[in-house]
Amino acid sequence: MSLISTSEPTGTAMRIFQNAGLSPSYRARLVALVAGIQQFDQQKDVFLNDRYGAAHILLPVYAGSPEAFFTNGDDESLQRAWALEHGLGEHVSLADILLAQIEHHKTDIFYNLDPFRYDASFVRRLPRHVKRKIAWRAAPGRIDFSGYDLVVCNFPSMRRLWEEQGARTAHFFPAHDPELDDVAANRNRDIDVLFFGGYSRHHQRRREILEAVAGLSSRRRVVFHLDLSRYTPLAETPLGWFGPLGAVRRPRSIRNVSAPPVFGRAMYAELGRAKVVVNASIDMAGPDRGNMRCFETMGAGALLVSDSGNYPAPMRNGETMAVYDEPQEASKAIERRLDDGSWDMIGWAGNRAIREEYSKKRQFERFLELV
Repeated sequence: MSLISTSEPTGTAMRIFQNAGLSPSYRARLVALVAGIQQFDQQKDVFLNDRYGAAHILLPVYAGSPEAFFTNGDDESLQRAWALEHGLGEHVSLADILLAQIEHHKTDIFYNLDPFRYDASFVRRLPRHVKRKIAWRAAPGRIDFSGYDLVVCNFPSMRRLWEEQGARTAHFFPAHDPELDDVAANRNRDIDVLFFGGYSRHHQRRREILEAVAGLSSRRRVVFHLDLSRYTPLAETPLGWFGPLGAVRRPRSIRNVSAPPVFGRAMYAELGRAKVVVNASIDMAGPDRGNMRCFETMGAGALLVSDSGNYPAPMRNGETMAVYDEPQEASKAIERRLDDGSWDMIGWAGNRAIREEYSKKRQFERFLELV
């Protein structure tokens, strides 16, 4: 039976095309994972198996439904593999390859996680058999959403921003990756405090929080997997001490606990070693909270310690996570939960809450409501 059946009496199935994208930092890992693999389907399967961005990938994609098509429209290796297999020229643009995939798939619903790259100018080129065009966007920035029927995310403040720009919006949300349940089952964890995320000029409040948490390293095992600004290496040389690079220079306390960034299953492995995971929103995030990092941390059964703000209902301070207001409060909250052992109980409760409230099944049911 189709996972994507409609409620119409005919029982016809919708054909859903999901397009995503890769962060520059993840590309190096993916290149290594697909080395020597030429075929489109095999490259795509390697990516999906690595679980990068799994919270946003719809259930039929992971289930292998024949009506669902998935690709990363900015992955040149993946896309050119499909183009070669389907007789397209070697100089065809990535946008034209994506358009050809949609035409070949006979897509009904185009769900785009990368509207910054594929904005209204691309949507206007879609064939007429595409009945609905939906975009996910949960970060600030000006994008031309005209042509999209709906822009979705789980942050009300972001939705208001898109509505002010003329878009129609609706509430949608990331989902728990069931692959994390095995990770959560491990309660023998050797990292006391873990952080992974970006470190750039847009992260000044995050810098204050990480500096406070790094102070625990004299008595706790603290690991920060930082995705550094490209200017940080220069900023930390003698040449970088003069000029405007101070915003991306790490204090010594943070450098001492820093490690390279991790993604996909490598990130899942680190989550399985952590008792506490710190979340710190970027400076442009506004009041809303509940990013993908929150879902991943709670799904992995670690204690999420995150900055105060507006969280979705299952993320409750003291019950399924812990909240701090000021940077110095973060380190105190962490130490208290490590000392009394409540990180374990609250971490388990967080896993249950995310697993029950934000399952892949529930996420896809909501998607069907929207389309």
